[in-house]
Amino acid sequence: MSIIAEAVAVIPALFSGSAWEKRQAFDADGMWLFCFVYTFLGGLAAHYFYRFFPFMERHLERTISVVMYLIIAGIICWGVIDRFVFSSQWSGSTTIPPFLFMVMAWFACSYNVKLRTHLSFSEFRSKMPPTGQMATLTLDAALWLGFCWIAITTSLRFTALSADNFQLVDGVDDVMKWWFYTTIPIAFTLMAGRVFGNWIEDWNNYKSGDQIIKQAVIGGDV
Repeated sequence: MSIIAEAVAVIPALFSGSAWEKRQAFDADGMWLFCFVYTFLGGLAAHYFYRFFPFMERHLERTISVVMYLIIAGIICWGVIDRFVFSSQWSGSTTIPPFLFMVMAWFACSYNVKLRTHLSFSEFRSKMPPTGQMATLTLDAALWLGFCWIAITTSLRFTALSADNFQLVDGVDDVMKWWFYTTIPIAFTLMAGRVFGNWIEDWNNYKSGDQIIKQAVIGGDV
């Protein structure tokens, strides 16, 4: 089977409702091609989603992150009270929070791509001519999209593997691991949308002659 045929076979597997069929299709080499196209199209869709829904653009990722953080804090707080006051402990109090932290971290990462608070070397790049600045920002965008492509491909694979093996979160008997894993490709799709949004903004600034590279502030907004 050619790599194109393998990539096309991923589409019916996604809607099959069978974890085994998804796992078989996702393990093929064509999954990389499928996810390459998905990362590009999904990123554009996420960009336009944010563009047409400004409220979601400003609040979606950080709301998810804050809610996850509060749930983690609540579970840990109750775990301490339960242990030292009631001499009991819910077995999931030490296993659920790491999965929630994973969800929090990746959605927060997506939002910080928007804020450009990751390594950007802005002090160095701001001294470059506009063409050089745009070239480095384009390289950043390509690297971010490549990162999203790899993360989406691999996370979908181990999500399908986890679902196919009926993996439960340790210490509980009614919470599946793949419920948490499936949020990873969603977060990276939103991240790809942030990458497209940043690059389009940079390109418009470059064409209009406006300042391209601005100083990012950790914890601030742009």
